[in-house]
Amino acid sequence: MSDKSKLDRPWMVAVWPGMGNVALNAGIYLLAKLDMRVIAEVEAPDVFDVEQVEVKEGIVQKPRHPRNRLFEWTDPNKKHGMVIFLGEAQPPIGKYAFCRQLLAYARDLGVERIFTFAAMATEMHPEHPSRVFGAATERDGLEELKRLELKILEDGNIGGLNGVLLAAAAESELRGVCLLGEMPHIFAQLPFPKASLAILEVFTTMADLDLDLTELSAQARMMEQQLGEILARVEKQLRRPKDADEEAYEPEEADTAKEERVNSAGRERIEQLFQQAAKDRSKAFELKQELDRAGSFSEYEDRFLDLFKKPE
Repeated sequence: MSDKSKLDRPWMVAVWPGMGNVALNAGIYLLAKLDMRVIAEVEAPDVFDVEQVEVKEGIVQKPRHPRNRLFEWTDPNKKHGMVIFLGEAQPPIGKYAFCRQLLAYARDLGVERIFTFAAMATEMHPEHPSRVFGAATERDGLEELKRLELKILEDGNIGGLNGVLLAAAAESELRGVCLLGEMPHIFAQLPFPKASLAILEVFTTMADLDLDLTELSAQARMMEQQLGEILARVEKQLRRPKDADEEAYEPEEADTAKEERVNSAGRERIEQLFQQAAKDRSKAFELKQELDRAGSFSEYEDRFLDLFKKPE
């Protein structure tokens, strides 16, 4: 661990990519709005294999393992410092060993409590409120979730490191909680910020954290409307007679030319937002939204997270 931190009774939040980008979006929103800084990188090359390589202009690039970074925030009110672990991918092997390694970092930082965020796919309609389900590693944590009137995950399992990390925490007698935001299972492959918002509303209450959720709320409303419209069109299509005439497809212009112009404009917008976020990290979530819309977050992920490096 480099640059050993001095945080007040810190809590750790660990997030990885997953359904609906629910956990990742919530974690990145905290990074941006709390102006957090990277403090360390967890090296774990043995648990990640190389499944593909990148080629640029005909040249095969060196292999790249997913990165795992730790970020910190010092609470000005000295209630709870905050550490966020953001992993680019979940390891295919050695999950439990990896989690124990991460907990060693947490103990080194004096972390008192571990949180993981995750998605809970259900039959919910995208326009309905997202419920938050919860599970804890000990009885006091469970009672706290009940006081907050969360839906308790009575039985079942939590897939991936969102659950495995808490099992390792329980073994180490470290308090832990998983908050799962509800999302429609039929849109599991699309971002669902409403679930991220619901998680952060609960988490900020638990942490007594004053966090402006305006941007995330606006994104949630926009996505709710878009998914509602998609669902309405699908339902309308299903009600149509099978012999109904299909409208002829008449493109206004060549698809490739249109795509190139959109991509060019999109990349110019992304570059503008990178410049703005470099000066004001509160703009980073707007940049994240634009990268999600363009389906380009993985392409820009390292550059995006480098915005949170400590100044030289």
